[in-house]
Amino acid sequence: MAAVLKKEFPGCHILFLGKTYTSEIIRCSADVDRFLDWDQIKRLSPEQQVAELKATGADVIIHAFPCAAIARLAKRAEINLRVGASGRLFHWNTCNRIIWLSRRRSQFHEAQLNLKLLRGLVSRYTFTLLEIPELYGFSSVQSLPAEIEQLLKPDKFNLILHPRSKGSAREWGLHNFNKLAEILPQDKFRIFITGTADEGRMVFSEEGLKRSDRIIDLTGKLQLGELITFIHHADGLIAASTGPLHVAAALGRVAIGIYPPMRPIHPARWAPLGKKASYFVKPGTCSKCRNRGSCECMLSIDPASVAQRIITLVS
Repeated sequence: MAAVLKKEFPGCHILFLGKTYTSEIIRCSADVDRFLDWDQIKRLSPEQQVAELKATGADVIIHAFPCAAIARLAKRAEINLRVGASGRLFHWNTCNRIIWLSRRRSQFHEAQLNLKLLRGLVSRYTFTLLEIPELYGFSSVQSLPAEIEQLLKPDKFNLILHPRSKGSAREWGLHNFNKLAEILPQDKFRIFITGTADEGRMVFSEEGLKRSDRIIDLTGKLQLGELITFIHHADGLIAASTGPLHVAAALGRVAIGIYPPMRPIHPARWAPLGKKASYFVKPGTCSKCRNRGSCECMLSIDPASVAQRIITLVS
């Protein structure tokens, strides 16, 4: 969205209002000029919040992620143009431009749906999935600690496995990641495991991955900015529908996602978009796991098939 706006209005100043943890992602964007920390702003008094938003001098706010508190604040701050999707009732009271948009039953990808919010602002807001990677303007901005950088081997395919998702997505299962690690040829692949420290304890539990010399445990050792840079220096990443998967796709790395065939979390809506991005999903549709924490269809995806794809890409 930022890239499209910059192209249409070369002199515009783009601010991104987001939670603290997203700041490292936004710093990687060539098209965002300033980050506004919502976690800090929401701690202020109502009057201070209004003053903070007014001080930005913003002329337009686009509610890509609907939030009632932000929508009400933008109206109180008298931002001239306030754009929101029709599916949120509070937008009808707080926004003065409503974009007719239904995400729940849409056939479009999330990125395409967000771009539709630019209708009326730019001359072109519809893009194919193949065109969207050209709009990222995304690159890593930090350097890696020397002890981490030296773990990467130029004579091998440096592959990151990111098994957990902090509850943000259905997962493929530790047993599948363990099998995948066992199948991949040791002479061709250097395997890294990433995630938080808590995730690391789960990943390497009795039911999880088996520790070995060929698997390098980086769980809990990288801050988000460092993880982004590590993904940039690595060759590929395999994960469920998590943030690191989309970061790898945006950085032009091999990014393979494992997805459930369940709306609205299916790949048609959330697949990684990148020049080297792809995904696995069981054919057909399934909803019997909707109220469970795991998905039988997703767990049944064969690690051998995933291994074959990544081996083919390396060959």
